Formats: sequence, structure tokens, C-alpha cells
Amino acid sequence: MQEHRQRLDKWLWFVRFARTRPAAVRLVAEGHVRIEGRRAENPAQGLKRGDVLTLALPHATVVVRILDFAERRGPYEAARLLYERLDAGGDDAPLAGEAGDD
Repeated sequence: MQEHRQRLDKWLWFVRFARTRPAAVRLVAEGHVRIEGRRAENPAQGLKRGDVLTLALPHATVVVRILDFAERRGPYEAARLLYERLDAGGDDAPLAGEAGDD
């Protein structure tokens, strides 16, 4: 059985670490994303459950473990269930826009 994977750029957008999918592509292209400690170089790279991502965002460095995937970009409350914050600042505040942002 093949393990389910999702593109890095789609996952970043679905979980609201980027406001748009092109912004997610830029995060990767500019070297702001690491997967399991290695710099991600391809926005189409496949992620799997359990992968640990380090994101150098403009206002914080965030470390998360992927718990699940989504089929579409949903509300913040649903997106928050897709990852676990591992960094010291692991609060529940939305990172890309407001909680009601679509």
C-alpha cells in the first residue's frame, strides 16, 4: 500500500502558513522551508505524515509535525488539526492572516 503524500506548496497553503499558493512556492524557493532538517528546494516535493517542517516566516520560526492532509483550504480551526507545533512559541494564533480569512 502506497503512503499518502501531498505537495509541499499545497500543504503550506492549506494549513495557512501562506496566504496564497504562489506565496507558498516563494517560501520554498527563497529557502525558508526545511523538511527533516534539509532545505526544501522543490515546491512539488511530497510530504508524508510525521514529517517535521521548519519554517522561517517573517515574524517567527515555526517547527511543526505533519499530522494529516486536506483536500482543500478550509477554515483556520480545521487547518490547525493538520499539524502539531513543536517550537517553544507553540500558541494557537493564526500565522497567515486572520482566523476567518479565506
